[in-house]
Amino acid sequence: MEQTETPKAYAEKGLLEKIKLCLSKKPLPSPSDRKKFDHDFAISTSFHGVHNIVRNQSKIRKLIWLVVVLGSVSLVVWQIYSRLVNYFTWPTTTSIEVQYVEKIEFPAVTFCNLNRFQTDAAAKFSIIFLLWNIVSRILHLQEIRSNYTGFKDTIDFLASYQNFSITEFVKKNGFYLNSSTLLECDFFGKPCGPQDFAHVFTEYGNCFTFNHGENIQARKKVSVSGRGLSLLFNVNQEEFTDDPALGFVDAGIIFVIHSPKKVPQIDGLGLSSPVGMHARVTIRQVKTVHQEYPWGECNPNIKLQNFSTYSTSGCLKECKAHHIQEQCGCLPFLLPGNGIECDLQKFYDCVSPTLDYIEVKGLCTMGKHNSSCPVPCEETEYPATISYSTFPSQKALKYLSKKLNQSQEYIRENLVNIEINYSDLNYKITQQQKAVSVSELLADLGGQLGLFCGASMITIIEIIEYIFTNFYWICILFLLKIPEMTQGSPPPQHHLRKRSHIEEC
Repeated sequence: MEQTETPKAYAEKGLLEKIKLCLSKKPLPSPSDRKKFDHDFAISTSFHGVHNIVRNQSKIRKLIWLVVVLGSVSLVVWQIYSRLVNYFTWPTTTSIEVQYVEKIEFPAVTFCNLNRFQTDAAAKFSIIFLLWNIVSRILHLQEIRSNYTGFKDTIDFLASYQNFSITEFVKKNGFYLNSSTLLECDFFGKPCGPQDFAHVFTEYGNCFTFNHGENIQARKKVSVSGRGLSLLFNVNQEEFTDDPALGFVDAGIIFVIHSPKKVPQIDGLGLSSPVGMHARVTIRQVKTVHQEYPWGECNPNIKLQNFSTYSTSGCLKECKAHHIQEQCGCLPFLLPGNGIECDLQKFYDCVSPTLDYIEVKGLCTMGKHNSSCPVPCEETEYPATISYSTFPSQKALKYLSKKLNQSQEYIRENLVNIEINYSDLNYKITQQQKAVSVSELLADLGGQLGLFCGASMITIIEIIEYIFTNFYWICILFLLKIPEMTQGSPPPQHHLRKRSHIEEC
């Protein structure tokens, strides 16, 4: 230990000696020189008021100017302190701007039938309602408990049908979109059809999205307000059904309007149109820009693996998928990613406890900057106003009955008409901005220094130079003069000892 410390001590001692040697070449100024240096600084500095203290011969005037200078310094220190405290609270302002455009991008619209399954298939496998209800709970982060209603029936069913795939079953036997369910489709005066919709799974089973974000070049735009997408659906209540015991008691179409870049979120955001109704939906486009932390809560560095654009809903899905795949070795098909599909037994044995663990530990949280899924830095929403009228009218009822070769009662109980239009060709930008930028803070601090002390950046450099020079002289004094004084102190003690020895003799 001593061998390792000795070279280090020698090195430090050698460095100190070099510093002393360098400083010894600079003579220490005399007290008169230091006093002259202080006087020259006081009368030449650009810090206002100081030279008035030095030059005035009257003591009263000196005192007055001293009070003025100290008061100004106190005020500027208080102002700078308050400005810095305000800046480090990270204040923000919100600006709202309306932009008018010639063409505006039409949103994506996802449509689902409130009756999710085909009647014939559901009659053969009535357990499908319970199966799907269990699987779709994954979207809402709900635990699937062993005492869940009908859970024993599902386990017994899977014991008999071990190769049963609920994904394939729903895709083949859920709601479908063709010429018999989509009777009319018109977008901005041009016909459209089932080929313009993309299939997507939601808690409502098979759903279909118009203006899907995968094909960027084919995104629809409109150039006239009041015109947009017009659809006529046939929900065919005889062919599609659901289980009222699970809360599905309505007939009609549920749809959600969202950005083409985002995944649809039906729950909580869906709009419903019942049968026998004409729903007119007027939308506006609102873009929201959030500041990153610490001014706001967004995190621009978070990227999603399975979605091109960050969204809170997409992030939550990926977060749950990551934890479930890590713990269970499989992936629920309603969540994004590549992996082996979880069967119902896995849902009970592993997925359910993992969901409970995620919720208890708060592994997939949203909102704050330090949560798993903070708010997006930019998002586009489409606030909607919806109105209804009875569809069709008496005359139109006879016309449609003849055209479709169906009874008037069938027309009333199965047809749904939906129109989605922009109210105006503009969009509103709600932007969160920094209330005080760095340049504004520096300008404010400079203004306070100039107002109260007439100071600028040059003045600050002058003060720094003055302090550094005095510090340099203090270093010379302590490193050179004090050791000389300590080395010169022993001889007087030796002289006293010699004198006492002579007296003894």
